[in-house]
Amino acid sequence: MAEKESLSVGNEQSTMAQLVQSGLTAPSAGAHSVLQDRLSLTPLESNRDRPVQPFPRSPRLQKKKTKAGRPSQVNKTVEQLSTQLEELEAERSKTEAHIQSLKKRNTDLSRTTETMKQQVREHYEKMRAVLKQDEHTVLDSLELDLRRTRTKLDQVIKTWKQHQDQVTKSISSIQKEWSKGSTAEEEGEGQSENLSPKKPDASEREIRLNEERFQRVLKTLFSISKNLKAQLQRKTLLLDSSPVMIDRQTCHRQITVTSEGRCMSFSGSDHSAPEHPLQFDKVCCALGSSPVTAGQSYWEVDVRCCSAWAVGLAYTSLQRKGLDKGTKLGRNRNSWCVELRNSILSAWHNDRYMACQGARQTPLGKVGVWVNYDKGQVMFYDADTMAVLQKFSAAVTPVFDRAHHQFTEPLYPAVRFLRPQQNQMWPSHMELCHLNNL
Repeated sequence: MAEKESLSVGNEQSTMAQLVQSGLTAPSAGAHSVLQDRLSLTPLESNRDRPVQPFPRSPRLQKKKTKAGRPSQVNKTVEQLSTQLEELEAERSKTEAHIQSLKKRNTDLSRTTETMKQQVREHYEKMRAVLKQDEHTVLDSLELDLRRTRTKLDQVIKTWKQHQDQVTKSISSIQKEWSKGSTAEEEGEGQSENLSPKKPDASEREIRLNEERFQRVLKTLFSISKNLKAQLQRKTLLLDSSPVMIDRQTCHRQITVTSEGRCMSFSGSDHSAPEHPLQFDKVCCALGSSPVTAGQSYWEVDVRCCSAWAVGLAYTSLQRKGLDKGTKLGRNRNSWCVELRNSILSAWHNDRYMACQGARQTPLGKVGVWVNYDKGQVMFYDADTMAVLQKFSAAVTPVFDRAHHQFTEPLYPAVRFLRPQQNQMWPSHMELCHLNNL
């Protein structure tokens, strides 16, 4: 027991020596007694094999530690904000560059448009130059004809003037003899010297302008002017043209479509293909594959090989099954058309029709269809002369009782093979014209 106390006192003294060496003040006598009591209660031998546990930290110290750990989170947030700022700066730079590009494009558009206008002016100037040159050629031809005719006429006038001078000379001679009181014999001699009356030569009647040639020139110019006007108008319409093909799913079973999808033939026999829900089962009709939903559009249909046909356009809601008016072009509110039946050309809509005023006596070769979807207008043309066959619009004649201010559904090109007269054979062929090349 004395040994343990001596060890305890020795340990205490060594501990005190260590505290003094560390620069700490020596504990007071009370502290020394408490320490001594504690050391005496807890033998050192019992703590040798246990890990030394740290003293519990105060809440203030833990709070300081927490605050000391926050800078890493703040730094992380700053880094994120910095990254976002860099991204936004980059986005702003890209946006500014894109805006500058769009502004440059706007300038380029104006420059390109001016270049196009200049090219158009040059082409029309060349056309006017050709017309002017041809005008001078025709006028020079008329002037040459005038000079030739005048030369002939002047020669005839000269001959008549010579005769007039001779007649005047004879009159003067007779008057002189008469004034001298010549004898009857002398008078007889004077009368014998009188000139015989001059008659107009038959060739004088041919001295005139070549009016027949002039009329031929006028006729040619009229034909050229008419065709030029038609071609220029057609050129304007062709700017709105787009490829049109037949939707095979809508074709009647007796219509055969070629591989490119533009030519149709009436076969007279049903195909073995299964019936499609969009197919016309009774009416020999077909629709195009591309709808018109906005803007302007133009297409042409070659009908030269058909003796009875209908060409037009229809809503997608046009009925496909049965033989009633809802399935026939022009016999309902969902379709418009011009048709040739029994050699009579007429325009149809809503089961009402009127004769086409612009039709020629000769059969049509091609039918042009122009649509202004936004304005609710449809116009049918004789594509060879560009004569207007019929116009449907908000200002349409009272014959068609429904005036469309605007279309309400997509419009599809439509064609129909009609039954001809009894003494004629069924029509065999129609074709949607390829209009990519002006």
